[in-house]
Amino acid sequence: MGVRLGCLSDSPWWPPPLLLLLFFTVPFCSGRPFGVPTPAVNVAVVFSGSAYQTEIKGRLSRENFMDLPLEVNPITVLVNNTNPRALLTRICDTLSTNRVHGVVFEDNVGSEAVAQILDFISTQTAVPIVGISGGSAVVLPYKGEGSNFLQLGSSIEQQINGMFKVMEEYNWDSFVVITSLYPGYETYVDHVKSFTDTSYFIWDLQDVLTFDMSADGMNDLRAGRLLQQIDAQVLLVYCSHEEAQYLFRMASEAGLVGPGYIWIIPSLAMGNPDMPPPESFPVGLISIITDRWRMSLRKRVRDGVAIVVKGVQSFQTQRGFVPEGQSDCHNPVKPSASNDTLFRHMLNVTWEHKDFSFNNNGYLVNPAMTIITLDRERQWDKVSLSQ
Repeated sequence: MGVRLGCLSDSPWWPPPLLLLLFFTVPFCSGRPFGVPTPAVNVAVVFSGSAYQTEIKGRLSRENFMDLPLEVNPITVLVNNTNPRALLTRICDTLSTNRVHGVVFEDNVGSEAVAQILDFISTQTAVPIVGISGGSAVVLPYKGEGSNFLQLGSSIEQQINGMFKVMEEYNWDSFVVITSLYPGYETYVDHVKSFTDTSYFIWDLQDVLTFDMSADGMNDLRAGRLLQQIDAQVLLVYCSHEEAQYLFRMASEAGLVGPGYIWIIPSLAMGNPDMPPPESFPVGLISIITDRWRMSLRKRVRDGVAIVVKGVQSFQTQRGFVPEGQSDCHNPVKPSASNDTLFRHMLNVTWEHKDFSFNNNGYLVNPAMTIITLDRERQWDKVSLSQ
């Protein structure tokens, strides 16, 4: 007599020994749990800039991130420009139609203004944002209170350490510091003085010059007068990308550009190394950036998405559930009393043997950095050091 599906016999049934043996010898899968539904992680991947309109073919799919520990629902967002209103509108529109756990931001602008906009958005919406390239990765010296903005870049203090490594390598022991009034300039000077005071190498900081680097008749006169007083050949600069263009125009008029002069600027002033440098930037100009400089777009995006997903996984492991994504720019989720937010779980991530640990200011704790210089063909090239 046949057995109808769904009916159980009153008598106990035991599986044959062979079946038990097969069950206990089947290897367990270490990937995603099979057959256990897990909420997908919604990640908005924003490409900001006109160049991405032709570079991005189609939209990202879940299949692009199958090796991540949780299922990913990537939301591709293309933005033509990076003005504050356009960015805020597009990100808020994305939040209103998708419960987003995090935003990964890629741009080719290179201006720190992009990072400032993203920091503001992350503060107002409580949505974690990961800046992976361009202006979004230019580390801000200060972030807003309650910021949820992570940047795959190096801090100004980390860059200063790299700069002095180059200077020590070539015995450039005597130098001048030039800064604008851009926020963080006092901190920059303090870091330089602290480094020289505690270093075993004997440094000669000849002078610190600070002046307004915006085009103006009175500013031009003062800048020209100060620059003409410089006697050093090595010049360390702290200013924004736009201010750097003004500075080098004035330096050229003062005769401080050309063979014999070494200019060193932070990534803040350099801008996007993948874009043609401004005409006023002199050949031989030196800067320092993270080694993500020539990483492929696909790799940059995967790293950014992995930071969000691994953060969600850490949250789920500790709390037992996947947090809800943010869906409203006007009513952000307020942090819990224990401060156990998704953002906190994104601060210590390891992915493909790489350490993505961030400090409380939202930048990498141990970034790998690269020294680059502007060659005669006006292309950025890597500088090789002996160590």
